[in-house]
Parts: sequence; structure tokens; C-alpha cells
Amino acid sequence: MTRRTAQFTFPTYPATAFKVSTGAHEGDAIGLMKDVVPGDSYRLSRQVAARDLAICDGPQGQEVADGSDIGTPGNNVVLDLCHTLMAPDGSMVDLLVLTLWSDARTTQHILPLTPLHTAVDYELVASETDSVPRRFADIASVSFMAGTHLTLANGSQKTVEELQVGDKILTRNNGAQGIKWIGQQTMRATGALAPIRITEGTLNTARDLRLSPHHRLFIWQRTDEVGTGRAELMVKAGYLVNGDTVLREEGGHVDTFHILFDGHEIIYAEGIAVESLLVTGQTRATLPEDLDIALSESDRLNAAEIEVSRAALDGEDDAVERLTRASKGASKD
Repeated sequence: MTRRTAQFTFPTYPATAFKVSTGAHEGDAIGLMKDVVPGDSYRLSRQVAARDLAICDGPQGQEVADGSDIGTPGNNVVLDLCHTLMAPDGSMVDLLVLTLWSDARTTQHILPLTPLHTAVDYELVASETDSVPRRFADIASVSFMAGTHLTLANGSQKTVEELQVGDKILTRNNGAQGIKWIGQQTMRATGALAPIRITEGTLNTARDLRLSPHHRLFIWQRTDEVGTGRAELMVKAGYLVNGDTVLREEGGHVDTFHILFDGHEIIYAEGIAVESLLVTGQTRATLPEDLDIALSESDRLNAAEIEVSRAALDGEDDAVERLTRASKGASKD
């Protein structure tokens, strides 16, 4: 049986839950370019809840992964277009339309890049297709926020904005490795792009550490507090939000930095182990077209093998507390 280990998981809604409340296509669900008219207002149904879409790379592109709340593992996932809508307060909301298809059926879903609320009318402003791979890559790619200190090969530290291509960084598995590429963007800190702040001291951080939601931390379990049966774990920062020691920071803009090596590496940010950018089908659009680097199936599978699912972190205790005990080999009081 083919394993399709999830690389990314995003909250989505069925397109049929986001319909025209007033306008030329009143009552119609949002859809592709031919199905919409700028100026129509859309409203999200009160009866619908977001459901997670898990995806992975497949032989013919992106596929629904094992454990997805929607679709069937192996269904193709097509990124169709991006709609931009305006909320009543004048703020802009972007959402991607995705099509899941198999030989049996086709369904459309929306992936909001900024939060959608019920009982709110959103006016359609524009629709386009050119930026869709890049917009999707933005939320899938791991990035550090400006001000984050990384450990160099000589033990000293530099903030990500001070680093240059060629600088030698300390890696957990391969010693000193030179940076191959650094990508920098300024982005709205909302929804899927809102950074996660791990406060100083939490999971042994030397300072506050701010990462993108899909950025994975590497944790060595001395005691198996998570119940995975293995010592090495990778955990997405977004799964650790508890409103206390790990926070989602909504609002404003942030400067983000992608750090890429020849391979996928575990490096040290604010004193703890985290991953570098992994090149996948979803993140490739982040990189310059002339950058000589290929997708690494082995890197992807190795990382996916030790990644912890959101469900595995559920329990009576806060996940951060459990992982802290695991890393220290401490027992629960």
C-alpha cells in the first residue's frame, strides 16, 4: 500500500460554503474565473467549519495525503487561482481556489490566506492565476523572522538579516555547511502567514523565537512523552500554540528570511534545533528559476518519517510541557 505522508496541512472550506450574498451571481458559490464577477459580495455559511486538507508530492504533482479530513489519499490537488476580496473595514482578504479530482469526482475548496468570518460580506475585487504557485509557496515555506539569531560554525551567532550566501552555519548532522541561498520578503502577518512566537525559555530557547507556522522544530526525546516510539521528532511550530508560552502573532507586517543549503539541514536558532528550507513541489516556486537545486525525495521522506502529527500532540497536558519533559528526560510530577 502506498504511503502518502502529509507534508503540509491547511484549513479549508468547501467552495459551496462561500456564496454570493448580493450581486449578479446571487446564490452561486465562488469558483473559477468564468464563474465570478467583480463587485459581487460573498458570505461564509454559518453552518460550515474549516476542515484540514493534507497534501504531499506525488508522481504527477500534488496529492491528497494520508490523514486528510477532505478528499481521498491520492486525489490530485490543483491550484486554480487567487481571489482578492475586500472586507467592510477596507482590509483585503486573499483566498486560493483548489480543485481535488479523481476519476470519480471533482470538488472545489477555498484556502483563505487571511481569516474569513461568518456574517460578513466580502466584495470580490480581483482574480488572477499568475501568482498562485508563489502565494501557495509563501505559506508552505519555512522562514525565520528578522532578528532571529542563528549559530555559525564557529559557535558565534548572527541575526538572519546579517547573514550572507556562503556563510558557514553549524548543522546537527553535517557539521559546517555554507548557505546556498537567502530569500527575503516583507509579508502581512495574518492568517496562514502570521508568525508563531516561542517565548524565551520555552523548549530551552535563549530568546523569543519567531517562526513561520509550518516551520519544524527538532526535538530529541529522552523519554517518550509523545508516544511515537522513537527519540527523534520534528514538530511544526503552529501545532504548539497554547496562548501562553507559544503565541500566534496576528497583524502588521513582518520581514521573513528563507535559509537554503545544498540539502535539508537541522540548524540552531536562538539555541534550539530547527529545520532549514526543504525544497518540495510546494516550495519550489519560492526559489529563483536559475538556482541550481533539485527536489530531494530522500530529504522529504526522512523529515516526514519523524514528523509528529497534530493528533499525536493531543492529550491532557499541554504539548509544550510534554515535549519539554521529553527533551529533559523528566517524569511528570
